[in-house]
Amino acid sequence: MTGATIWLTGLPSAGKTTIAYELADRLRDEGRRVEVLDGDEIREFLSAGLGFSREDRHTNVQRIGFVAELLASNGVTVLVPVIAPYADSREAVRKRHDAQGTPYVEVHVATPVDVCSVRDVKGLYAKQAAGEISGLTGVDDPYEEPESPDLRIESHTQTVQESAAALYALLDAKGIR
Repeated sequence: MTGATIWLTGLPSAGKTTIAYELADRLRDEGRRVEVLDGDEIREFLSAGLGFSREDRHTNVQRIGFVAELLASNGVTVLVPVIAPYADSREAVRKRHDAQGTPYVEVHVATPVDVCSVRDVKGLYAKQAAGEISGLTGVDDPYEEPESPDLRIESHTQTVQESAAALYALLDAKGIR
C-alpha cells in the first residue's frame, strides 16, 4: 500500500485533531496502516524544549514533516493535525515530500477565530484574554492561511463526520486510500 501525509492546518480549536482521528478510525477499519502525529504529543516528546518563537515553530514543523514523510514513504497514511502557522514552513514540508515522491495533501481546517475561541478546547483563548499567555496563533501571533490547499474544510458549518467524509472523498479521488 502506498502511504501519504495528510497535513491538517488551522487555528487552535479549529477541529484538526478531531477530524484526523475520525478519518483515522475509518481508514483503520478498512485495514490501512494509519498514524496520527498530534501536535501536542509531538511537542511533549519530539520537540520538548522548543518554545513558540517563529524559529522554534519552524523547527517543530520540520521535525514533524520529516517523521511524517519517513512513515508515509513506508506505506503508512499519516494524519498530521498541527497548527503550522507559517506558509514557508508548510511549503518546506511539501517540498521534502515532493523530493522523495511521497504523496502529500494539505487541508486547511478554516474555522473562524471567534468560533475557535468559543470551542476553546484547551482553554488557550481564555488564558490569552486574561493576559496569562501571549503568542496565541490567530489572536496575537500570526497565522498564514494556505492560499491553495488541496481541501478547505469549514468545520463550523458541518459535523465532524461530514468533515472527515469530505477528506476521505478527496483521498479517494487522488487514489490515496
